Parts: sequence; C-alpha cells; structure tokens
Amino acid sequence: MKVIAVSGGVISGLGKGITTSSLGRILKARGIPVTIVKIDPYLNVDAGTMNPYQHGEVFVLDDGTEADLDLGNYERFLGQSLVGTHNLTTGKIYRSVIDKERHGDYLGNTVQIIPHVTGEIKRTIREVAHAAGAEVVLVEVGGTVGDIESMPFLEALRELSYELGEGHMAFVHTTLVPVVGPVGEAKTKPTQHSVRELRAIGIRPNLIIARGLTPLAPEIKAKISLFCDVPPEAVISVPDQSVIYEVPLVLEAQGVGQLLSQLLGLPDRPPDHTTWKEFLATYRRGEGSVEIAVVGKYTELRDAYLSHIEAFHHVQGHLGKDVRLQWYDSEDIPKNPNLLARLERADGLLVPGGFGARGVEGKIRAIQLARTAGIPFLGICYGFQMQAVEFARNVLGLERANTTEVDAGTPDPVVGLLEQQKTLNDLGGTMRLGAQRIMLTPGSRIAEIYGRTEIWERHRHRYEITPDYFERFRANGLAITGKSVDGRVEALELPAHRFFIGVQYHPEFLSRPESPHPLFLALVRAALARQEVASPVAAPPTVA
Repeated sequence: MKVIAVSGGVISGLGKGITTSSLGRILKARGIPVTIVKIDPYLNVDAGTMNPYQHGEVFVLDDGTEADLDLGNYERFLGQSLVGTHNLTTGKIYRSVIDKERHGDYLGNTVQIIPHVTGEIKRTIREVAHAAGAEVVLVEVGGTVGDIESMPFLEALRELSYELGEGHMAFVHTTLVPVVGPVGEAKTKPTQHSVRELRAIGIRPNLIIARGLTPLAPEIKAKISLFCDVPPEAVISVPDQSVIYEVPLVLEAQGVGQLLSQLLGLPDRPPDHTTWKEFLATYRRGEGSVEIAVVGKYTELRDAYLSHIEAFHHVQGHLGKDVRLQWYDSEDIPKNPNLLARLERADGLLVPGGFGARGVEGKIRAIQLARTAGIPFLGICYGFQMQAVEFARNVLGLERANTTEVDAGTPDPVVGLLEQQKTLNDLGGTMRLGAQRIMLTPGSRIAEIYGRTEIWERHRHRYEITPDYFERFRANGLAITGKSVDGRVEALELPAHRFFIGVQYHPEFLSRPESPHPLFLALVRAALARQEVASPVAAPPTVA
C-alpha cells in the first residue's frame, strides 16, 4: 500500500479537498488504482445531524452514509463511488475503540490514545485500501495543523509512515500565501509557521501546495523552499481558478504527477487527460447563456448546495452554454412581490431539498409561478414535496394542504412522516438513506430523459407523499411517473407543461464532469428552449 496524506495549515477552507481530489485524478490518469479517505476530526459520528450553515452540504453515499461534502468532490473527480468507511470521524473511531473495550478485546490493557486510538485509525485506512483494491490511498486530514482535534490522526499517519517504510508514503501540505499591502507582496511567514508545526509532530512535508489569488513569483517559491526544507520543484503554486476542474491540469503542468511517481516508486506513465480536457474546452466555450433560478433557504452559504452547483457546471461542460445561477432566499419571496416578477424572467427554476418550516411558503409561491407561467421546473426532495403541496392547494382547492413536518394539524396532510419513522427516537443515520431502485412509467417524460425505466438514485428524507391523494393528483393532470419497488412515490410530472418534474431523491449526488446527470441536463435544455420561444430570432428579409 502507498499513502499520500494531505494536511492543511494557516486557515481552513483552502481547498484541501480539491487538492486531494486532483491528486487522485492525476494518478488515475496514469492508470494507477486509487481511493480516498476523508478524516473529519469532529466528535459527530457523521455529518447527518449538522446544520448546513455549520458544515455545508451533507453528501449521501450509495450505502446511506451521510458524509462530508468533500466525498462528493472525490466521487466527481475520480468518477467512482465510495462508501461510509471512506469518511473517518473522531466519533466513529472513539465509538469503535470503546465498543472493543467493552467487549474485552484489549485483554485488560489500559486503553489510551496511543496506541489504541491511533491503531484504530491505521487499521481503518488499511482496510479501506484493501477493500477498494487501490494501489494508492489518499488521506485528507480535515482542519488545520495545530488543532487539538487533529492530533491523533496526524500521529497515526506519522506512525503509518514509519511502518510502511521509505518510498511508501508522501506528505502534501496545503497552505496559504497571502498578498499583503498596496504593493502586493506575497508573505511566506504563515507557511513557514505552519510547516514548523507539522515538523514538530514528526512529519516532514514532501510537497507544499501554495494557495493564493495569483501565481507565486519564482523568488517566493525559492524562499518557501529554503525555509521549509523542500526542493524548489516541490513548491507548487495553485492560484484561484474559474472552475475547480482546472486544478488537476494546473498541478500536472508543474510536474506533480512525476514528483509523486518518484516519491512513491510508481511507474512513470504518460497521463491521459483527454476527456477531462474536452470537458473543460466545452465548458469554456460559452456560446450563449441560460439563467436558472435557485430558490432555497440556505442561499447565504453556497456550499449548502454544492452538488447542485457542480451538476450545472457538468451541464455547461456538456452543452457549451454558460449556465448562470441566480439565488433567491425562499424566506424573502412572500415579503417582496418584486422577487416573483424577477423569477418569471428566469429561464428555469430549481427548488432543492431542505428541512423545516422556514421559507416553505416562498418555495410554494415559486413553484406555483413555474407551473402557471410555463417556466421549466425541477423540484428535488423537499422541493418535490412542496410541488405536491402547491398542486393540492391551488389545483385541488385544498387551501390548508401541507406537510405534517410544517403543520402537524393540517386537514390535508399531502406529505406525511414515513411509517417506519414514527417509532424512532434517534435522529442520526435514521432517515431513508442511500441508493434505492426506482421504476419509471414507460412513455413518461422522465423515462424519456433517462432513456430507461429502471434507475438507482440516492435518498435522504423522513417524509413522503401520502397515498390518499394519488388518485386526485392523477385526475387533475399531475402524473405519478416514478415509484420505488415498495410503492413509494419517487417522481411527479405535469405532462401538459413544458418541463414540470419533481423527484424525491437527490440526482445531484450522481452527476459527474464527464457524464452530467440527465435531469439537470434536461432542465437546462428545456430552459434554452423556453428562451428561444421567448426571444425568437428575426427572419431574414425576403429578397425580391
């Protein structure tokens, strides 16, 4: 097993996840089997109970694990699915160690951070690599060097490096090189202090990924090399990019692939980035643009909708059209009627998932506008449930229709709690989660979009459409065109509308740069078609 450990210094949010994903992409382009582990040093067992404002989007894996959003970046860059063991948290490690102690596995020993907790960390990393059949496992350590929470994980990686031996492990440190003052001078001192912290715990970085707004000047790279004791060619400058998918090529251009091959004794094969470059070339083309309105309740933090944003990037890289997202806080819509007028000018509308009562009425009004004004609409999870509530209120005439999540006493509970959820007390890991098989109605619009009638999609919800309203929906034109194998409603569409589709699942989790999700692709295509109808090209003058 070969290991690449990626740490971060100075501040969080520097792009360790993108760095790790890009390194994986570089190795995979050389035909080397890779996998990735994300270490999150919080005590939560998983990210499932966190507010999106705390930690961004919760990314759901096929096996139902609620994981850190970086797992989504890993899957998108590598083009391969991961499972729950690829997201390692302090909560998971400590729970495992305590369970073993209670079971008597430590044979009466005093259980300590070293060697028992660090041993559990190393065991998990080894098992992930073995299960994935990977030649190289990349390990991203969340947080920054010097955090108390990260110390057991960094110690475990130091021990693992010693156990694996020379040429089997490389340390990559991501750090900030800020530009200060009116003369725009790049400052290396934060990087020097960060590397000093890392070396104090026995880890010497082999590569330094220097982040900043602009490329590093050669003299700044030389200074970092001198003070941090790494070769000049191992100081890699990664300035901000217009899209994250540029980063693997930025690293490749500075010889990172060859450096890693030398450090780990890997075959030095020429990389094949053909399809990646084709995607980026199409993405940059920008032949015309389309506006998609996104109506949600977490719009102040775009990371809460990261997979949706990336899904639209993938569509742009497929169609060569500039997909512009306009964000609307659903809580503001009932307060400001002018927002609906702005929404009506959008080419398409997305209402993503969420929880709770805040902002619900704004989502319902936006969906009503899309239905009546012919705006292409895609509702996902909570957006799908609000699609059903809106139709019940404004078409079926059930004025107090609602979800019991918002109004437990509604006379028309169009959306209600899943039956198996009613007896649960624990909130963590108890939703309907992960990949489920779905049957689509032959001849329906959604089946046409997918090109098949059987699909697998990832879920994360506690509520569902109540069966009592199925017939009234159908009788009034809202078709149920997708069901799970156990009969739950998975898709609704309005056949008389240009594009009015809602799905209970989360298609954004399965979109990839080289294969955009068909629902996002279809939404943008429908938006482009509406745009053409709204602004027809003038016919050329008739020649006499």
